[in-house]
Amino acid sequence: MKQKPWKTKLHEIIYEADTPAGKLFDVLLLITILASIAVVMLESVPTIGATYERSINIAEWIFTILFTIEYILRIISIKSPRNYIFSYYGIVDLLATIPKYLSLFIVGSNAFIVLRALRLLRVFTILKITRYIGEANKLKSALKASKPKITIFLFAVLILSFILGTIMYLAEGSAGSGFTSIPKSIYWTIVTLTTVGYGDITPITTIGQLIASVIMILGYGIIAVPTGIVSAEYAANYSNTANNTQACSNCSAERHQDEAKFCHNCGDSLR
Repeated sequence: MKQKPWKTKLHEIIYEADTPAGKLFDVLLLITILASIAVVMLESVPTIGATYERSINIAEWIFTILFTIEYILRIISIKSPRNYIFSYYGIVDLLATIPKYLSLFIVGSNAFIVLRALRLLRVFTILKITRYIGEANKLKSALKASKPKITIFLFAVLILSFILGTIMYLAEGSAGSGFTSIPKSIYWTIVTLTTVGYGDITPITTIGQLIASVIMILGYGIIAVPTGIVSAEYAANYSNTANNTQACSNCSAERHQDEAKFCHNCGDSLR
């Protein structure tokens, strides 16, 4: 069934960024998202929240209505609304819209904390920003391809932490420096390897400080490994990632090749 012309035009504006109208829509929506997040942040400041409570409430309703209109238009402009509603971004869009409406049904001072928590769910709107950053898809692919290597690497780091933690316990356990058990020594090792360094436990013996120095140096090398793995996968997949922003009007699938005439997911015509 062929989609009506006005729905096709609406779909191009909302789901694609190759046209001037689509780019304008994306920019305006991005500004609205950032403004809504700014309102949520300002509301959390006690002095501002109390002084401008009415204005903030009005602003929240305006943003809620705008997000509701956007959500409805996205459903209307696609051939199979179910594909959008139950998609990742469809769920995010819904979570960004419903909290303000839900707050109407929560009354009484005892529910005030819950009410604020519901409003803070609108922070989910920031997740929609990645929809307009083409590089996000490339990074996602690189992270996915790096998953097996990073998993093995983390497992190796965990084993190393157990070994080094045990060694530190043997070196410092009787010195009264805080290494009272192997688990606590492993905790210190992980904190040191990640270069966090809380300072709650500190080695005091010469051998303990020597081992700690080695662990600190290892930490710098260990932090660089995941970055190198992801960077390598990113570079390998860079040329294979489609930059076309055209979305299928039937299933909302994206990342089509520039000269594609049919959807790679459902086979529906893209023209």
